[in-house]
Amino acid sequence: MNFLAIETSTEACSVALVHGDEVIERSEIAPRRHAELVLPMADALLAEAGLSRNALQGIAVGRGPGAFTGVRLGVSLAQGMAMALDVPVVTVSSLEALALEAPEDDAAILSVIDARMGEIYVAAWRRDDDGGVSLIDRERVDTAAALIVPEATAWHVVGTGWATYEAVLRERIPAPVRSADGARFPQARHIAEVAAKRFRQGEAVAPELALPVYLRDKVALTLVEQGKA
Repeated sequence: MNFLAIETSTEACSVALVHGDEVIERSEIAPRRHAELVLPMADALLAEAGLSRNALQGIAVGRGPGAFTGVRLGVSLAQGMAMALDVPVVTVSSLEALALEAPEDDAAILSVIDARMGEIYVAAWRRDDDGGVSLIDRERVDTAAALIVPEATAWHVVGTGWATYEAVLRERIPAPVRSADGARFPQARHIAEVAAKRFRQGEAVAPELALPVYLRDKVALTLVEQGKA
């Protein structure tokens, strides 16, 4: 099938187009520029594939967690495009897409996004036989210092949370860290990878049911909390 995938939950803005067996992508690290980039990226991909928007049969989107404005933008765009085209939507965890940036071997994967305010969005995963990932524990927001990591023989760590809290996270991960990359972000190509399976399995929903996942309601510290930080 033909569908677009959008991921704007972090500093990376990316769009992927699945056109039959082909996947093409545009991606740029562009903090605060997602709103101006995402639709031109989508139009460029459609033009490259020789498709019109009316040829799309679905929309996939990273549902968060991540930056509030980025998550809202991606989900809103996906809803609007899907409503206009009368096609369904698949939402994919941005932490799941991030986990797919890790090397493919038997090590567990910790995906960590810097959530600001001293916290991280985090989840632990294991590789499936088909190359995807499955949750070992729940997705959550937590402080790096309070993080409890499931048991595993080795770990890959991916995401900006590592760049910010590497020293603390090393203390919280009891097994060897086989690889770690704090410059990895969720990407639309991985949203597309997961979404393709879910479209085939009939897990797409109506646009109005495609909802963001923030994991927390608070977007900024109070003045008192800033003084204590």
